[in-house]
Amino acid sequence: MSENLDMSNIKEAEKSKANDSEQGLEDAVEGSDEALQKKIKSGSPSTQRVQRPHSSPPRFVTVEELLETAKGVTNMVLAHEIIVNGDFRIKPVELPEDSLEKRVKEIVHKAFWDCLSVQLSDDPPSYDHAIKLVGEIKETLLSFLLPGHTRLRNQITEVLDLDLIKQQAENGALDISKLAEFIIGMMGTLCAPVRDEEVQKLKNIKEIVPLFRAIFSVLDLMKVDMANFSVSSIRPHLMQQSVEYERKKFQEILEKQPNSLDFVTQWLEEAADDLMNQKYKNALPAGGGASGSDEGLVPNPVAVQNHAYLRLLKWDHLQRPFPETVLMDQSRFQELQLQLEQLTILGAVLLVTFSMAASGVSSQANFAEKLKMIVKILLTDMHLPSFHLKDVLTTIGEKVCLEVSSCLSQCGFTPFTMDKEIVLKGQIQAVASPDDPIRRIMDSRILTFLETYLASGHQKPLPTVPGGLGPVQTELEEVAVKFIRLVNYNKMVFSPYYDAILSKLLVRP
Repeated sequence: MSENLDMSNIKEAEKSKANDSEQGLEDAVEGSDEALQKKIKSGSPSTQRVQRPHSSPPRFVTVEELLETAKGVTNMVLAHEIIVNGDFRIKPVELPEDSLEKRVKEIVHKAFWDCLSVQLSDDPPSYDHAIKLVGEIKETLLSFLLPGHTRLRNQITEVLDLDLIKQQAENGALDISKLAEFIIGMMGTLCAPVRDEEVQKLKNIKEIVPLFRAIFSVLDLMKVDMANFSVSSIRPHLMQQSVEYERKKFQEILEKQPNSLDFVTQWLEEAADDLMNQKYKNALPAGGGASGSDEGLVPNPVAVQNHAYLRLLKWDHLQRPFPETVLMDQSRFQELQLQLEQLTILGAVLLVTFSMAASGVSSQANFAEKLKMIVKILLTDMHLPSFHLKDVLTTIGEKVCLEVSSCLSQCGFTPFTMDKEIVLKGQIQAVASPDDPIRRIMDSRILTFLETYLASGHQKPLPTVPGGLGPVQTELEEVAVKFIRLVNYNKMVFSPYYDAILSKLLVRP
């Protein structure tokens, strides 16, 4: 019995022409929604934590409308995941151990294979179940073929002719082993290289029932391989249409749920207010009196959008709902946020260390890289609940002092005094506080670098890294490229909605 993975939709998308691109995308995203539903659920805010702002009156919806909306969201998320995530892969379904579903599946499968074994043991043997299995195998093998595989298609159709096989069974002339040998050979021809070993093992199985069971197991893996091949093949084609597709799907959701931009509006409004407050403070004269006209205080829409994206890197994901238009990328923004927090800590530790050590030490490239690697390793588990930054920084302080002392000794510099060690350890431990001046400086300069990159229109080369960030320049530029790519794609899809919202928010009397 096969655990069928429905791949017809993906294969249809692969065969689609340019003028059918949107339909091809529809086909590609249908059906694979179980894993992605979890992503949407995890990104949805808890109603106990925050109350939704009301920009439009609530309305009652039917269950059918909710299901249709959920399907639209799921398809949009899947299409987005295929495009944005270059490592996107379909994986075989693995049921949890000791789960009811797995136990039921095992019982049903055992009953089926036991029944097949009984039929083949009869005198004369009954081949009803076996012929049905051969028919299923035939359809699976044919589904792997491309349009140009005419010769292979003819071979499969000819050898696995079910009418002929039934006649042979009725006349007692059916050779199941010979059919199995042909099937295994064809699987070896069509499988990906990674499956060669599994196919080879099939040749060593001599009993018919275990052999057929193993054949279906390998075929299921080949289906997953084919699905991933299809996804990679259609990705360049989907890229051309994904912006329009996601925007269309979101518009359909918006028409069914008019309040689907409430959090986006709140997010953009906060960014605009924040920018205006910054401009107002900068515009105040030295005496602190009020300035003249407020016209120059109104930020432009592009600056507001860029500032809004930067605010996502400081988001409180536990207490605040994520804006609807970036919800599909919430996990990616969280990952970037964590990486930037690690870079801030790393940069601050290196800055205070090189400031305390002799100038000759910080110029030692090998030493600087070794010290950075040590601190990075100790900060690796920063995302875990069990991680305690204060304790780790204490360990980092001890390790850094040892490395600095060793380097000073090898280079012939004056050794670190006990007083200097105490001061350095204290400065490193102080980085645990978000209000630590060194940490705040590093954080501010990192955000300034990202803001400059956003404002530059994402042109190469990247902007000059601010002072103090040199030791973490490589890591910072890698994060910046990921962040800009994410922002740029989101803008392409949702900029019409942002422009409409900001055109109302930035109007001043």
